[in-house]
Amino acid sequence: MALDVNRAEKPVRKLRKLLKKMPAMPGADDIHAFRTNSRRIEATLQALSLDSENNCRRILKELSHLRKRAGKVRDMDVLTDYLLSQSQREKEKECSVQLLEHLGAQRQRYAKKFDSARQQYALELNKRLKRTSRQMGKVLPSNGKKDPDGDSVSAEVTASALRLLAGLSQPARLGKTNLHPYRLKVKELRNLLQMAENSDQQEFVQHLGEVKDGIGEWHDWEELAAIAGEVLDHGANCQLLPELRRTAETKYRNALALSAALRKKFLRMPEPGNKRKAQHRQRGPAEPVWLATAALVA
Repeated sequence: MALDVNRAEKPVRKLRKLLKKMPAMPGADDIHAFRTNSRRIEATLQALSLDSENNCRRILKELSHLRKRAGKVRDMDVLTDYLLSQSQREKEKECSVQLLEHLGAQRQRYAKKFDSARQQYALELNKRLKRTSRQMGKVLPSNGKKDPDGDSVSAEVTASALRLLAGLSQPARLGKTNLHPYRLKVKELRNLLQMAENSDQQEFVQHLGEVKDGIGEWHDWEELAAIAGEVLDHGANCQLLPELRRTAETKYRNALALSAALRKKFLRMPEPGNKRKAQHRQRGPAEPVWLATAALVA
């Protein structure tokens, strides 16, 4: 296995197509594709050390602005799906309808703002992405060819992955205040490791995805409960809000357990507060971690 050149370049092609053909009122799949491919482009440019060049800096700045707006649309889509998935009793239906109407109105407002920004940036951003694609073609190894420069690039990407890997051991103790920022670290490392051929078959990459999804799901339920607390005005008679909070707490415990299991199994980190184990367990990451990282250059 080695660096998958097509996987590194594909997000640029997909994003350029999205910028041209995305409808004025984008669907959930359009928004998801935009956010996913923009994140992968960001990870690739940073890994290839292209993010310091003026053209790429402009791309990253504009993509960040658009992704934030797309993120607000995505949130309303996900929260609506979660709310609809709740098995609701008769007494909760009035609250649910009120909350669904609020989410729908917000979704429409955010989608209009995203489309306005997309139209503003699309033409220039497409040109810059095309230019970046050519830059990437110069530094990435050619498929099927032995290229000394390509080996150097793969080694550079691997070094970036190792730096991100080291960041997963911090903070020592995870909780509600730092669990979502920790997800961003997990996501960034996973995006980078996915540049390798057959990366989806790597055990460590799969577990990174599970942790990313688990923390993300908790954060979304937490946000839904917070919005419900602001929107619903049924007082003590509202049974929906307590139910949402209970679900959010369950999702939090699951996300925390997944994160702890990842750190224990793959990073071989001792449990927080266990000083004795911390002194004797300095073996470093487990074999699946090195296999996933080495796949970038093998």
